[in-house]
Amino acid sequence: MADVTSEDRERVKLLTLISSSKHEFDKLSLEQLARLEELLKKKDYSHDKKADKSKSKFLKRINVRIYELTEGKGIW
Repeated sequence: MADVTSEDRERVKLLTLISSSKHEFDKLSLEQLARLEELLKKKDYSHDKKADKSKSKFLKRINVRIYELTEGKGIW
């Protein structure tokens, strides 16, 4: 059985936090979003096609949220 690392615990903690409520994702700080992005990029989901697709969709969502926080909510 694979050992659970501190990074795995941190990734699961952040994912659990945002999956508990639809609005929790918007409450994450820029640092938390950047850390979650880093942790997700490190994790290999190539063995599970569905999980890998979810990972890529979630990374896109994180990038959009980071852009909103750094550049402003809307262009108009």
